[in-house]
Amino acid sequence: MAEILALLQNIAPLLEKTTFRQMSQAIYGMLVASGRITMLGLSRWTEKGGSYRTIQRFYHSVIPWNAIQWMFFRKRFLHLEDEYIIAGDEVVVSKAGKKTYGLDHFFSGIQQRVIASLSFFTFSLVNVREERSYPMQAVQVVKSPEEKAASKAKAEARKAAEKKKRGRPKGSKNKIKKEEVVLNAELLRIQKALKSLLETIGTSINLKYVVLDGHFGNYPSAFMVEQVNLHLISKMRSDVALYPAFEGQYPGAGRPAKYGEKIKIRQLDTKYLKETSTEDQVRTEIYQGQFHNKEFAFILNVVVILKTNLKTNAQAHVVLFSTDLEAAYDKIIKFYSLRFQIEFNFRDAKQYWGLEDFMNIKETAVTNAANLSFFMVNLSFALLQPFREKQPEYSILDLKSHYRGCRYAFETIKMLREKPDAILLADIFQQIARLGAIHSVFQPAATP
Repeated sequence: MAEILALLQNIAPLLEKTTFRQMSQAIYGMLVASGRITMLGLSRWTEKGGSYRTIQRFYHSVIPWNAIQWMFFRKRFLHLEDEYIIAGDEVVVSKAGKKTYGLDHFFSGIQQRVIASLSFFTFSLVNVREERSYPMQAVQVVKSPEEKAASKAKAEARKAAEKKKRGRPKGSKNKIKKEEVVLNAELLRIQKALKSLLETIGTSINLKYVVLDGHFGNYPSAFMVEQVNLHLISKMRSDVALYPAFEGQYPGAGRPAKYGEKIKIRQLDTKYLKETSTEDQVRTEIYQGQFHNKEFAFILNVVVILKTNLKTNAQAHVVLFSTDLEAAYDKIIKFYSLRFQIEFNFRDAKQYWGLEDFMNIKETAVTNAANLSFFMVNLSFALLQPFREKQPEYSILDLKSHYRGCRYAFETIKMLREKPDAILLADIFQQIARLGAIHSVFQPAATP
């Protein structure tokens, strides 16, 4: 428990003493619990005053999670000489019942269907050198009645469009200009969270890029990111229409042409070719150029990765883009690939820290449960570092086994009339803490 409290001292100024004590009890319970991470489960594993009511009070307290995540990251992980990017993605948590705050139907990427669930949009800071993601902010997605009605109307309009005849509907009005984008409720919610994150970080880090998945590979998303003075890196549809800038002569009549001839993505001119490599009979060609897309009001920095199977001549391609026209192709590819690191945060939060387990239903309790899960992703990494200096393969399962063994040893020693001497006591903790571990580390375990 001592090393846990030492790490939590970094965030102690942000919490009241009672809340800090309750939080330390909940975190210790998470580290030693062998079952589901619920309030009742945590109360069974805490010690020194921990109880169900203590855990319940903590979950119903208002906690400044944004400041806590940033303060802990700044004290433990920040390297000012390194480059950081912002990665964002949505995580869906399946939930049953009818009373949980924000419960709705969201698309689950794991199950590939819409399920009854909660949704959280999460931003993280990714260290480019370490290639590691640190979750910074989790905002629950709660659809308003207007947003639900708009989604329903859009779905019905899509179905009707498939049946109606081609051509412009009678009485329809001209579309608004691309420069006059009106952000929908989803993008407004994400932009608000992004602004909040940037305000929390301040000028400590020079951030330039936001990396989002292909769902945000469109002009409104790029416009949303540009409004906060950052550049977007994302992926476009494979069948996207791209046009180089018009390079011909102005005929002298009418509006000057803006677009050149539409390019064929799998037959790009060699002047755009940046790199070619072959491995296992698969040739990879990387192209980069500045192209227009008619949905965007500005030109884009586009990177095309084309793979060709030399045996079958089968081809596949990916189209990435950035609103930063000066970004190199290798940087765009690397940054977009680093976006996937946030998925490992989601996996750990669900598998080990209760994001999939919590049974809270009130708004404050749901917010605290989700954010505590993501805070544990960062805290557990800090706790793992001393062990990984001796055993690089030391995992979260080993860490939980270590603290559970320490708890068993501590409770057993309390029953003895006379405590063993310090050397024997250290050996006892070391041996018991190693029980159930996959990767053992030979060092005395700290007592609670």
